[in-house]
Amino acid sequence: MKPTTFKDLFATGIAIALAAGVARAQNVASGAAIDAVLRAAVERQDVPGVVALVTNRDRVLYQGAFGVADVGSGRPLSTDALFRIASMTKPVTSLALMQLVEQGKVGLDDPAEKYLPELVGLKVFESFDAANGGYKLRPAARRPTVRQFLTHTSGLAYPFTSEIWRDFKPKPGETYPFGGPLLFEPGERWHYSTSTDVVGRLVEVISGQKLEEYFRQHIFAPLKMADSSYNVPPEKGARLVAAQQRAGERMDGAVVLQSPQPGLTIAAPIGGGGLASTASDYGRFMRMLLNRGVLDGARVAKAETVALMGENHIGTIGVPALKAALPRSADFTFIADGRDKFGLGFLITSDPVAGKRSPGSLSWGGINNTYFWVDQERGIAGVILMQYLPFADAKALAVHEAFERAVYQLAAAEQRSSSQIPTLSFSLAK
Repeated sequence: MKPTTFKDLFATGIAIALAAGVARAQNVASGAAIDAVLRAAVERQDVPGVVALVTNRDRVLYQGAFGVADVGSGRPLSTDALFRIASMTKPVTSLALMQLVEQGKVGLDDPAEKYLPELVGLKVFESFDAANGGYKLRPAARRPTVRQFLTHTSGLAYPFTSEIWRDFKPKPGETYPFGGPLLFEPGERWHYSTSTDVVGRLVEVISGQKLEEYFRQHIFAPLKMADSSYNVPPEKGARLVAAQQRAGERMDGAVVLQSPQPGLTIAAPIGGGGLASTASDYGRFMRMLLNRGVLDGARVAKAETVALMGENHIGTIGVPALKAALPRSADFTFIADGRDKFGLGFLITSDPVAGKRSPGSLSWGGINNTYFWVDQERGIAGVILMQYLPFADAKALAVHEAFERAVYQLAAAEQRSSSQIPTLSFSLAK
C-alpha cells in the first residue's frame, strides 16, 4: 500500500472542508428562507411572535425566534421561550399509555371501564333540543375501549367542538367525569374530544403515579426534555410566553393580553393538555419518533410501538372538518378533510401535497396555535409555536403553511449537501 503523504492529507482536508462549506452555505441559504417567512409574518403584524424548529433524525437543522413574547411589555421572544402547548400534550400522554401497553399492563381492546369504574354505565344522547336544552339519554350499547379513547372515537366531545356539549346542562344529581354524555356510540365516528383526559387517568391508575411524575421519570428525563412540565418552576417564569388572544367578541381584532394571566402552576394536570415546553424540547420528542423510540441511546418505546402508533386505527372512518362552537377556536379542517386518518395519539396525513409533508406523516396542534408534524418517509420534523387564541386563526395557519413549505426547501438542500461532494484536484510543489 502506498504510504499517505502530507500532500494526500492536505488534499483530503481541503476536500472535506470545502464539502462542509458547501453544506453550510446551502443550509444557511435555506435557513434564511425560513427566517424571511417568519420575520415577515411578525413585521406584517400577522402574529405577535413565533418560534420554530426543524430537525432530522440526527440533528437540528434550523431554529429561530421572531417577535415578542408579551404584546403588553414588548418582551422579545427567544428560542428557549416556554409555551403552553395545550393539546400537543396529547401525543406525550398517548406515548405514556403505550409504554404501559408494551409492559402488558393494559390492552388496547380492553374496555376502559376495567381500569376506571367511573366509566361504567355511560349514556348516549338520543335527542337534544337546542331551543330549550331538553335532552333524552339512553345507555350506550358498547363499552368504549382503550383504543377508542386513544383515537377520539369514544363518543366524547369538547364544548368548543360540539354545540350539544356547549349547551348541555345536566339535571340535578347527574355527573359526567369527562364532560358529558356520549354524542354517538363508541367506534361509530371520529370527533375531537376529552378522550385523552381518559388516557391520562389510565396512565395514573395503572402506573400508580401522577402524570407530572410519570412523564418526568419515563419520558422527559430519558429524552433530556428538561424544560417540559405542567408546573413551571418560578425561576423559569420569565421565559413563559404570555397568554394572548385576538380582541373583539369574535376574536378577530388585534392580539392583546388575556386577563387574568394564568399562573405557573396547574392544580390538577390532565392528559389532554396543560404542558409547558420549548421548541428544543419538543424537537427532541419529534427526533425520538423519527428514530422509532430512541434518542441519543435512550429508548423510551420499542420501534414496533412507535410504528403501531403511526398506523390507521379508525378503519374506514375519516377525520372530518369541525365547526367551532365557541369563539376560542375558528372552524378548522385538516389536510384532507374526511380522508385523513388517526393513529394512537396522532393525525395521519393521507394525501400527497407538492412541497409539503409526505403521506403517512404524523401531526397535531394545540389550541394556542402551536403545531408540529413528523415525516417518517423524509426523515424530517417541524414544530412552530405561537401563543394566542383563537385556534386555527387564519393568519397563524398561513404562517404555518409558509413555514412548512420553506422546511421542505431546507430538507432538499440538506439532501443535496449530503450527496454532493466536490471533486478537487491540486498541483502541489514537491
